[in-house]
Amino acid sequence: MTKTLTTIAVFCGSNTGEGDAYVDGARALGAALAEAGIALVYGGTTKGLMTVVADAVLAGGGTVHGVITESLHARGHSHPGLTRHEIVPTLGIRKARMIELADAFVALPGGIGTVEELMVVWSMNQLGEIDKPAGLLNVADFFSPFLAFLDRMVETKFLPPAHRGSIAVDSDPASLIEKLRAHERTNAPKWL
Repeated sequence: MTKTLTTIAVFCGSNTGEGDAYVDGARALGAALAEAGIALVYGGTTKGLMTVVADAVLAGGGTVHGVITESLHARGHSHPGLTRHEIVPTLGIRKARMIELADAFVALPGGIGTVEELMVVWSMNQLGEIDKPAGLLNVADFFSPFLAFLDRMVETKFLPPAHRGSIAVDSDPASLIEKLRAHERTNAPKWL
């Protein structure tokens, strides 16, 4: 069964990273979302890869919903050109709101916040709190060491193999979106 995806939350860096590959990947994802008619929800800022993906969706005629904290908004970090802008009190509420709005999640390269957001939605899926697929856009093999770490979790019996496979991975945005649409909930127990 194919999932209907109307909105995807993208977690990504508030920096652009070194070189052009990460910016190009974020731009390609934004263009693919717009082409597929999928709205973007993201952190609402004008920083790093976050603004690159948002601008690409907008340039493609797509819809972008930004969710930003009051403190970041007060510092002038709000993107002025979004379709919808929402200001919330805290980072926790921001994350909860993005999870609520999205049908699926994609992580681009990023830092601590990106990894934390990804792990939260993956854990929520694993525990059955949500049924919303998550994926990694593996730009320039950025996530390959992370995937090796997940394999280590499986090898050492901290992660069931079925749950390791529950996260979609691709280096091509359109292919990743198709994998998210084809996602089937993992029914294997969390406990080994």
